[in-house]
Amino acid sequence: MKLSLIFFAQVVGESELRSTSTKRTKDTSPSPKKPKSGLKEIASLANVSITSVSRVLNGNNRVDPAIRKLVLEAAAKLEIDLSERHKPKALAFLVCNRTMLHDFHLRILTGAEACCATHGWDMVFLSFNYSPNVSSKDLTMPKVVQRRDVVRGLILAGTNSNNLIELLNSKDIPFVLLGNNLIGQPQSLQNDVIFSDDIQGGYDITKYLIGAGHRHIWFVGNTRLPWFARCFSGYRRAMEEAGLERHQSSIDSENDTQIGYLGTKSLLSSGEPITAIFAGNDSTAAGVYKALRESGLRIPEDISVAGCNDTVGSLLYPGLTTIREFPEELGKHMVELILNRIANPGQDPQRVTIPTEFIKRDSCAPIQAVAEEVLSAGHRSRT
Repeated sequence: MKLSLIFFAQVVGESELRSTSTKRTKDTSPSPKKPKSGLKEIASLANVSITSVSRVLNGNNRVDPAIRKLVLEAAAKLEIDLSERHKPKALAFLVCNRTMLHDFHLRILTGAEACCATHGWDMVFLSFNYSPNVSSKDLTMPKVVQRRDVVRGLILAGTNSNNLIELLNSKDIPFVLLGNNLIGQPQSLQNDVIFSDDIQGGYDITKYLIGAGHRHIWFVGNTRLPWFARCFSGYRRAMEEAGLERHQSSIDSENDTQIGYLGTKSLLSSGEPITAIFAGNDSTAAGVYKALRESGLRIPEDISVAGCNDTVGSLLYPGLTTIREFPEELGKHMVELILNRIANPGQDPQRVTIPTEFIKRDSCAPIQAVAEEVLSAGHRSRT
């Protein structure tokens, strides 16, 4: 994968807004130069503030449509060229509060970079760690993110909190957000958000286990983290619809494999009945596998195991039944959303949901009672 890191030495300022050149006439004598026009001239003609003009030209989506119209009409009268060819064509891919080589986000980056290349845009890849517990006013973003002469918009991956969203909105920086990883309520945001439908995925895989005769199905994950909480939401709905009691083993950690290992060890030591475990992601399922094997339990003969996101499921033995997500598609659609926002800053906030796919492998099996019933039914049909 080729990533283009773009650095501009020259800062684009107000003085660089120029009127379009006029056609040459047959008169070869030098014609008087037109006065330079910039934000002040547009603001004066439109009778609005310079800040309003800046927001319109930077593609802010919170500017009143009437003000935007005045600004664009004033720029046209002043013959100021606002075409895209005079603006940088680069986006910043910001991975927040996650490791730079996290597999899922790396695949999102792959899809985003490929889409950027298709549209003739470049991408800056950045890692940014911040606390969700500080005021937005106390956050300090990477300087390149604030350079509108370098990047035009942000793709927010990793794990994010509302304080960063508030800061970006206050600075009129366009962005698109991976909603699955927002700590808070993404549905209330007035911004462009994309989701992988892991809630439905969690529901589908739980329904599958219930259909296989499992009644003691446990969810293992850290539901304080949003992606685990979303999978648990789907699991909970399926269990409630079936009239079954939901069970959860949650470990307060951000190490996925450790969550699966410790959560399963804790569950087994409790003596609770269990026939199946739904792990909140594939890496957590790997920890579940390790804990079960250390306890002398077989997969799926003793306990069935399912996961979510299909990152390492095919590498486990037996192969993990899981929910496949499509991170490359997430990256592609995030680029499409932010480019559409830049081109049409006044449009309503966009919401996109990418479906998931149920992947059946060998880690799940019907419980013995169901298997015997199926064999018995088959015998009766032959007699």
